[in-house]
Parts: sequence; C-alpha cells; structure tokens
Amino acid sequence: MNGFRTLLYKETLRFWKVSFQTIAAPVLTAVLYLLIFGHVLEDHVRVYDSVSYTSFLVPGLVMMSVLQNAFANTSSSLIQSKITGNIVFILLPPLSALTLFSAYVLAAMVRGVSVGLGVFIVTAWAAKLSFVAPGWILIFAVLGSALLGTLGLIAGIWAEKFDQLAAFQNFLIMPATFLSGVFYSVHSLPAFWYTVSHFNPFFYMIDGFRYGFFGVSDVSPWHSLSVVLISFAVVATVALSMLRRGYKLRH
Repeated sequence: MNGFRTLLYKETLRFWKVSFQTIAAPVLTAVLYLLIFGHVLEDHVRVYDSVSYTSFLVPGLVMMSVLQNAFANTSSSLIQSKITGNIVFILLPPLSALTLFSAYVLAAMVRGVSVGLGVFIVTAWAAKLSFVAPGWILIFAVLGSALLGTLGLIAGIWAEKFDQLAAFQNFLIMPATFLSGVFYSVHSLPAFWYTVSHFNPFFYMIDGFRYGFFGVSDVSPWHSLSVVLISFAVVATVALSMLRRGYKLRH
C-alpha cells in the first residue's frame, strides 16, 4: 500500500503542478467549443423535444474533456518516463502489475474528473440543465475516465516515441471521441453512419452520461453500461498483461 500511495501521489502531483496547462487549458478549449457550436447551431438543431441544443451540448463537452484528459495523463506520463529513462525508478521497487495499473489509472481518473468538473462549472451558466439521474452521471464519469486512463496506459507502454503516441491519439482517440455524439444525436445520421456509431464505445459513455442529466438518450443507459463495462474489462486485461510481461518496459 505504501508503494501504491507513493506512485499515486507522484502521478497526481505531476499534473497538478502544471494545472494551468493540464486543467485550465482543456477547460478553455471546451468553453470555445461551446461558444462556437452553441452560437452557430442553437437555432438550427433540435435534438430532443424538451432539450435545447446548448443544453444537449454541455454534458457532451464535459464527458469529452473527462475522456481526453484521462487518456492524456497516463499516456504522457509513461512516454516521458521511458524517454527520459526514469521509468527504471518505477520498475525497480517490488510493485505488482496490479499496483502499477491501479495507481496510474486512478491518477488519470482524478485528472479527467477534475477537468470535467471545471468544464461543467464554467459552461453550466449557458444552458438549462437538470439532474434527472445523478447516479448515472457519476457512474459513467468514473467508468469513462477509468477506461480512457487504461487506454492511455496501453498507448504509453506501446509507444517508443512521441510521434507514435501522437498517432495513437490523433488517429484513434480523437476521431472516436468526436464521432461519438458529442455535438449531435446519432439519430440525425444516415443509416450507415448510425450503424457504425453503435460500434464506438465512446458513444455509449457519452450517451449514458447525458442520460443522467435529461433522462433521455439514444440507447438505454443499461445497454451503455454493459458496453462500457465489457470494454473496460478487455482493455484492463490487455494493460495488466503488458505490465506483467514488462512489454517495452524492460529491455
């Protein structure tokens, strides 16, 4: 437990010491998205009969920020440690793969939820929000940040250079996030893209999170929960296997 607490403290302090970059900057980005999309589309897009477009947009931006920053925390930490060589100080202590996994992912969850809370605080004024099912909001925020923190762990272990990590983020994480219904309802898509969207786990995280605010969603929150849980189980198994083998960590 001492090793877990120490590593968790290190990973949390690592992003908190530069919070202007790791927390304030993503919050500003989300506000810009809100100002641009909310202003342009408010009078032209109607998603649900009882929900304005800006109100629909705010939870999507919050969850998008949670996911992207949870991924960024673990992936950037590992690639920096590998390139600078200080990963050896993580591997030398007798820490189990589960301990390493838990500390890295929990720190990523702290950062993701912190950024999401910041985005919510500064954007909630622009929309009329309700909290129909706050339990679902908490569940999907926690599971979503854990899932993306684990994906960041996999990306950080796999990548050997910053450009490989950037490719992972730009060609997988960013498209999956933006094509998950943050800015639109999937019911507005053509049949082909509507079907494709349902193979995207990010869609279920955001749709389930949004259900907690409005009580309406594109799919059942229970269905979303099952997809997210299965996705987390798969990526967690992969990440733990990589850690136990020392894949690209021990040379």
